[in-house]
Amino acid sequence: MTTLDALEGLHGAVAVRDGETLLEHYGSGPDTRWAQALGDIDFGPETLHDIRSVTKSVTALLYGIALGEGKVPAPSEPLLRYFPQYPDLAADPERARLTVEHALTMSLGLEWREDVPYTTVDNSEVAMEFAPDRYRYILERPVTAPPGAAWSYCGGATALLGHLIAEGTGTALPEYARTRLFEPLGVEHFEWIIGRDGVPSAASGLRLTPRALARVGELLLDAGAGIVPEPWVHEVMRPRLRTDWGHDYGYQWYLGEFDGHREWAAMGNGGQRLYVLPDLRLVVAVTAGNYDGDEQWKTPDAVLREFVLPKLA
Repeated sequence: MTTLDALEGLHGAVAVRDGETLLEHYGSGPDTRWAQALGDIDFGPETLHDIRSVTKSVTALLYGIALGEGKVPAPSEPLLRYFPQYPDLAADPERARLTVEHALTMSLGLEWREDVPYTTVDNSEVAMEFAPDRYRYILERPVTAPPGAAWSYCGGATALLGHLIAEGTGTALPEYARTRLFEPLGVEHFEWIIGRDGVPSAASGLRLTPRALARVGELLLDAGAGIVPEPWVHEVMRPRLRTDWGHDYGYQWYLGEFDGHREWAAMGNGGQRLYVLPDLRLVVAVTAGNYDGDEQWKTPDAVLREFVLPKLA
């Protein structure tokens, strides 16, 4: 019989149903903190792990908290109004059509490539991190489609949201996350990686434990738990566009079905996953080290399908 230890690259997994822990597992193996090699790690309940692009989904929840406080623009607001440092870009009629919602739904219609490894500046997110001005880099990309016409994966869209949160709240993104999200959830231990320019990466910089990640999922099952406004939770999980991967997309969250069960999911490079199956009141958090692998999805899917769902039968 296959064991969790046999799953390629699995570092940690936590499954919770209605507050009861159904599964908790930690492995060992090599890991990185972004591009920094950490060597072999024996993972445990207190070990922080890159959650990579799962960060995007957390940033969307922070946006909703800030919106509830009246500190960030509504999704319908023109995006470039909040980047007044770029009047030349705002003067472009095509870019002037951009709204905050186009960033929330990754439908900016700007050229962006993350289909190459995150080890080269041919990858747009890496190039953004090396750019002298990350926000100009994003907003001046060539226009390839009308805004809102189609979903196209874009970490730059999330970086723009992070900027709106920091500017609107007057608080650095990690500190805002600490006071408005993590401390209310009882999460004391986290890290948010800072880029070369001193800006926290809203797209991929968050490091959490699997337990803490699972608490974020439980928050959604509890309609925001008074931390994220309940109307925003509904907005985040409302399908708007279809992704290239077969999921629907809400506000920085993937929406679909998993083995016949309704699924909300946050996904990150290497096999990082937060699955929320609301019909089952189930949350599964997975961390793994299969970075840039073509079949990195297999390990987290196997955790849910082969080791968690059978416990509910």
